Amino acid sequence: MKRLGISIYPNHSNVEEDINYIKKASDYGFSRIFTCLLSVDENKDQIIDDFKQSITFAKECGMEVICDISPRIFNELDISYNDLSFFEDLGVDGIRLDLGYTGNEEAQMTYNPYDLYIEINMSNATNYLENIMSYRPNNQKLIGCHNFYPHNYSGLSYDFFIACSEKFKKHGLRTAAFVSSHSASFGPWPIMEGLPTLEMHRELPIDVQAKHLFATGLIDDVIISNCYASEEEMLALRKINREKITLNILLEEATTSLEKKIVLEEPHFYRGDVSEYMIRSTQSRVKYKGEDFPPHGTRDIKRGDIMIENDLYRQYKGELQIALKDMKNSGKTNVVGRIKEEEIFLLDYFKPWDKFAFSEFDR
Repeated sequence: MKRLGISIYPNHSNVEEDINYIKKASDYGFSRIFTCLLSVDENKDQIIDDFKQSITFAKECGMEVICDISPRIFNELDISYNDLSFFEDLGVDGIRLDLGYTGNEEAQMTYNPYDLYIEINMSNATNYLENIMSYRPNNQKLIGCHNFYPHNYSGLSYDFFIACSEKFKKHGLRTAAFVSSHSASFGPWPIMEGLPTLEMHRELPIDVQAKHLFATGLIDDVIISNCYASEEEMLALRKINREKITLNILLEEATTSLEKKIVLEEPHFYRGDVSEYMIRSTQSRVKYKGEDFPPHGTRDIKRGDIMIENDLYRQYKGELQIALKDMKNSGKTNVVGRIKEEEIFLLDYFKPWDKFAFSEFDR
């Protein structure tokens, strides 16, 4: 099951604001929270009490809470890897180890008596995961989560992200990565120029970031990293179909009601005999073979255009296509819409027999 999450930072906020944010997120279908215990240098008891209040409310909302812990905090609180009772008392569902141990300790921690998840850092190029696996952990309690990056141009490269993520999916482990809100004003650190996992996401709309992560097939949980995301952003994420790519499109004004119905209401799948020029969804030409598709909008075709063959294409009339490359138009093809520009790159993630859909956005 693919899930959405938020982050809270009690060291930098107050309980009332966090609880309000958690409530909104829960109402929008979010089911996971990332938080971090960065420091207990001052007012230790107050900090722990604030954490507990927010976590207790999150649990009442049915949300899972994973807390990021640094080795320094382990030392400050005199916590041992073989006694995680502090986190049971705190009320969290698991802990994230940004910096880990030797592998044996992590494996032992997955058998803790409190049923806590042990989440490890996915954003590294070492054999850390393989080392943990060699110590036979409880795979049901071992999960992974990427880092986020507040500094411009410091986020992960796409190829590195894929290589790291594939290591975790190879073992069937649950994975997570972060998207960045453009409405948020703070994160865990003083610098925040956006807070994504992938550098290529830093300026993209939040829903496009999430669509991309889900489209890779390597990420199970998508978490908003910074605070506080707007309700508009939460709504945009809630609307995402997490199981199949759904592209935002703008329909041409001349598009007929039948063509609009085919685009927005009919089920689509990528035909298995692949063309390098187009993605073909052919069932509409069968269902509507008795209907008329008069020519219109027969301009030359650009990558990202949505097309429906017109009457001049005879037995192909009514077939829906997505352009993967620029093409000449013979006059037999109606260009009925276009994918939102920032989502066109998602076409690279379509595979034969994939199911897909379209959603119309306002002009």
